[in-house]
Amino acid sequence: MTLEVRVSEPLTIMAVHAHPDDESIGTGGILARYADEGVRTILVTCTGGEVGEIADAAMATPDNLADIRERELRLACEILGVAHLELLGYRDSGMVGTPDNEHPRAFARTDLDQATGQLVALVRRYRPQVLVTYDENGFYGHPDHIQANRIAARAFRLSGDPSAYPEQSLEPWTPRKLYYTAVARSRMAQFGERLAAHGIEPPLGDQQGEGDADVPPFGTPDELVTTVVDVGPYVERKRRALWAHATQMGPNVFFAKMPPPLFAELFGQETFQRVESRVEAPVPEADLFAGLR
Repeated sequence: MTLEVRVSEPLTIMAVHAHPDDESIGTGGILARYADEGVRTILVTCTGGEVGEIADAAMATPDNLADIRERELRLACEILGVAHLELLGYRDSGMVGTPDNEHPRAFARTDLDQATGQLVALVRRYRPQVLVTYDENGFYGHPDHIQANRIAARAFRLSGDPSAYPEQSLEPWTPRKLYYTAVARSRMAQFGERLAAHGIEPPLGDQQGEGDADVPPFGTPDELVTTVVDVGPYVERKRRALWAHATQMGPNVFFAKMPPPLFAELFGQETFQRVESRVEAPVPEADLFAGLR
C-alpha cells in the first residue's frame, strides 16, 4: 500500500555502504548530482576497510590502513559534495571464507539488532526520504555488503516505529523509499564486452556466477531494475572520487586501466531497484525522488 505524500522536510538521501570506496563505485554519480540539486546527502560507511588492498607499500601498512582509508574517504566525500559522513566503526570482515570473517569486531559478525539500532538513530536524526544500499547478496556476496543490506532494510522498516529502540529518545521517522543498487544482467554482459574490447579483463570474470548453484549470477534481473539516473554530467567527479581512494587503485585494478571516455560511457548512468515505496510513483523512473518533489 502506498501513500500520497509530499514532504515538508528538506529532501535528503542516505546511502549505506560497507567500505570506503563503495560509495564512489555504486553511488558517486547520484551523490554528486543530488548535492548539486540542493538535496542533503548523507553517507553511512559501516567499516574502516582494514583488510583492503594496499596498492603501494609506501602509502600504508596493515596497521594504519584504516586511518589512511578514512582520509581517502573524506576526500572523496568533498569531491562528491556529501553533506555528512557517518562512520559506524566496525571492522572489515574481508572476503567470504577468509580468516578475517572470524575477527570479533568484524561487521558481518556483529549483533544485528545493535547495528540496526545505530542506523535507526541516524535515520531518525537526519530524516532521509530515500535510503539506498546493496541488494540481499551484496551484489557479489561480500559479507559486509550483505550485512549492510540487512541493517538498512531493517532500519527502513523500524525507524518509524515508536516501539523500536525507545531508549534513543529520538522522534520516529519513516523513510519513503528504499532502493538497492542494481546493475542489470544484460548491462553486466555489455560491460564485460566493452572492457574486453579495450583489452581489459572484466573484474568478475566471464562466468558471473553461472553454472555454480552456490553462487548467484552477478547483476540484477533486467525486469527488476526500476530506476535509471543520468549522471553523465557528474561522471568525472565520480571518477575523481574513486581515484581519491588511492590505496585501492593500483595499476592492475580494472578502473585504472579504463581510459576516461570508456569510464564515462560505462558509468554515465547509475541504476537501482526500488524495493519499497510509500509514495505513488510509477516505474520506470529517472529520479530517486520521483513522487517526492
